[in-house]
Order: sequence, then C-alpha cells, then structure tokens
Amino acid sequence: MSAHSIELKDVRKQFGKSEIIRGASLKVPKGERYAIIGPNGAGKSTLFNLISGRFPVTSGDVLLNGRSISGLKPFEINRLGLSRSFQITNIFHRLTVYENLRCAVLWSLGYKYSFWHRLNGLKDAHEKAEAVLEQIRLKRRRETAAGLLTYAEQRALEIGITIAGGADVILLDEPTAGMSRSESDAAVELIRKVTVGKTLLMVEHDMSVVFGLADKIAVVVYGEVIACDTPARIRGNAKVQEAYLGGHAPVEG
Repeated sequence: MSAHSIELKDVRKQFGKSEIIRGASLKVPKGERYAIIGPNGAGKSTLFNLISGRFPVTSGDVLLNGRSISGLKPFEINRLGLSRSFQITNIFHRLTVYENLRCAVLWSLGYKYSFWHRLNGLKDAHEKAEAVLEQIRLKRRRETAAGLLTYAEQRALEIGITIAGGADVILLDEPTAGMSRSESDAAVELIRKVTVGKTLLMVEHDMSVVFGLADKIAVVVYGEVIACDTPARIRGNAKVQEAYLGGHAPVEG
C-alpha cells in the first residue's frame, strides 16, 4: 500500500496547442493537509480537474493510494475514495439540508441502484446523515430547503456532502471564496474538524486560510510545481516571492 494518497508524475495537460500543465509532480502523504497556491492562471483548477477525472491528462500519471486513476471517470474515482467540492456551490437547492446529506451517504452504505428500499426505513443512512449534520453545525436548519440557506451555510453543506460518502481523500476548491472574515474563520474550523484522519488537498486564494490549515503548501506557477514545503519555509522562499512579486500579490499569512 502506498504511503501517499495522491501522486502526480510529470503530469501534462494541453488544450489544443496551449500547454497549461507542464510536467507537474507532487506527492501528498496520507493524512496530511496540503494547499495549492499560485498566481491567477497558474493552472491550479486545471490540476484539480485532472486529479478528480474531469479532464484527461495529456501525458504523465495520476495515482490515488498507489493506483493509477488516469483515464477513469469522475464517479469511478469517487468510488475509489476521493471526493471533491467545487468553486461554485453544488447542492440540490429544492431538497432539505437533511435530504442532501442522505443522498450523499447512500452509495457508500451499499444501496447503489437499490429501488426497492424505502428511504425513510434506511436507519443507517439516517444515522450517518444526522452525524454529518451535527458535524457541520446545521442541525437547526435540518428541514430547510438548501436553496434558502445563507451562502456560508451552503458552503458548509457542500463540505458536508463532500465528506458524507466516507472518502479518505478530500479535494476542496476555494472553500472560503466569497466569505466574510468571520465566516471564513468558521469554515477553517469546520474543515479542520471534518478532515481529521483524512487527506486534504485544497486550492485557496486566502493566504490566512492556507497558512492556518495546511501542513504543506505546493506553489504552482505556469503549470509547474516550483516549490512544496511547510508554510514557514514557503513564506521565505525566494522563488515563491519572485513568482508572486512578478506582477502578482506577495505571499502573506
């Protein structure tokens, strides 16, 4: 069994003649929290889409727990234990908060395409959904339609949906985007709590979130990982400072 949850081996991605990812390599050990940062247009979201199977790699390989997942569809990768959120909130707006979470736990409990079970009779699905509801602190909003939640609550629900299936590897794409400072602080505490014992890889622009959550930070510039180290070392890395100061914001945190 591999010691790394995610491994990128010289991954490249071209769209037409444009090479967006140019030989990215990265190893994310099991149980650690990694953040991907970089200037706008560096290829961070593309890298996320390659890992989660939304885009096929042009060359190189992506491994999940030591197994190549290049060429697999997103749902196949999800069933191997990787779950992700998106920049744009992805929830069922007309279902209640509880119903959103119950939908998320069904496959992991083995119900799959089971049309003969009555949802209200699935005790294990009910208990697991309730447990996640408690974790994300939305118990009081249990019967509220998800579309009526505040923006921060919807993001919390999406994080709940992401972890509800029991995946060991969690990808979060800008989880605090659009939040106020107090909302962002609450989101950081939530993410820290729900990812205990799991591997976390996130893309995030808010440096206070990155430096507050990540064990290691990978810096992507022009489709390459130019540095991967502890937050303290990344902050003082000359190559990183040059990449951000070359027409971009300095690295702070």
